[in-house]
Amino acid sequence: MKKKLLGYYDYTVILTYCGVLFSFCGILRVLSQDYWWAALCLMMAGVCDMFDGTVAATKKRTAHEKKFGIQIDSLSDLVGFGVLPAVFVYMAAEQKTSVGVVCALFVLCALIRLAYFNVLEEERQEKTDKKRDSYLGVPVTTIAVLLPAVYLLYDYRICQRAIWYPLLLTGVGIGYLLPVEVKKPGFMGKVCIVLLGMLEMIGMVLFLGWDII
Repeated sequence: MKKKLLGYYDYTVILTYCGVLFSFCGILRVLSQDYWWAALCLMMAGVCDMFDGTVAATKKRTAHEKKFGIQIDSLSDLVGFGVLPAVFVYMAAEQKTSVGVVCALFVLCALIRLAYFNVLEEERQEKTDKKRDSYLGVPVTTIAVLLPAVYLLYDYRICQRAIWYPLLLTGVGIGYLLPVEVKKPGFMGKVCIVLLGMLEMIGMVLFLGWDII
């Protein structure tokens, strides 16, 4: 039977699609130098990515659907946790050439990390139906928590120099490629990460003022 549209559009992929839309909106906000909303979009993309796998696991999927899910998840992650943070840092750090080089290398690290994850995940799913309990390398969603935190500290003058932005990308980018096993957070771990993001958002409102909203 011929499909009307390419791809899949059931509830198992909705959060992934929402994540990439949040990411694109974040890029637009960065280009308008609206960093508060850009940081919020980044965090929302992180929330979508955190729970999309949980939602997808509630439905019995074909092998084709699972492979599609792996691919779109990583493509969405590249936009949200590779391109968006890089554009954010480049603009926030006054568009310096040296910072641009760091941002470009960060995107490359994210690309390599995600492509390698796809290879390992497809091989893993061919061998077992068990859920993944750890990652190899720092998860790309880490930047969705760390970058808003640095943004808050910078605007509150705790981190007084814009160099903290490229330093953050350098450290996280290296972490993407290091073969370090990182335990996957459980439900309570995810809740704690979401609460941390909410505290960051509240902090931005308190310290930067309601006029930014």
